[in-house]
Amino acid sequence: MAAAASSSSGSAEAAAWRATCAGAVVFTNGVFDLLHPGHVDVLCGARSEGAHLVVGLNSDASVRRLGKGPERPVRSQAERAYVLAALEAVDAVVVFDEDTPRALVEALQPDVIVKGGDYTPESVVGAEVVRARGGRVVIIPLTAGQSTTSIIERLRADTR
Repeated sequence: MAAAASSSSGSAEAAAWRATCAGAVVFTNGVFDLLHPGHVDVLCGARSEGAHLVVGLNSDASVRRLGKGPERPVRSQAERAYVLAALEAVDAVVVFDEDTPRALVEALQPDVIVKGGDYTPESVVGAEVVRARGGRVVIIPLTAGQSTTSIIERLRADTR
């Protein structure tokens, strides 16, 4: 299973871990509340861009500030980190408490940053940090019909 670090020490641990890595380090981030095929497609696509994949995971407090709804996250940050860390494609999970992963990207200094197709290269937080080092920004197309919000809406409709 991959390593997981908390937000209080995550950036420092990520930077120390990064120093031990041979090959390209890839970074992606998100809430990953109810893992679905769209998440898996982004994670597998991200992993294919380098030798190591680090996932920045929004803390529970960060998710609440994102305005995803009063019942989000559905799963705690510990549960979400545990599931992500168990995936073969993921080398490390770092929980961050800030509204964006900028500080984590600055500490980690990844070679590639990856986001799903609901982003543009210009809107990816930390893209300029990666590009300044000669790195790349990659956008993975969305998987049609896959979102945590739509899953929650379907579950609610089924219980009414």
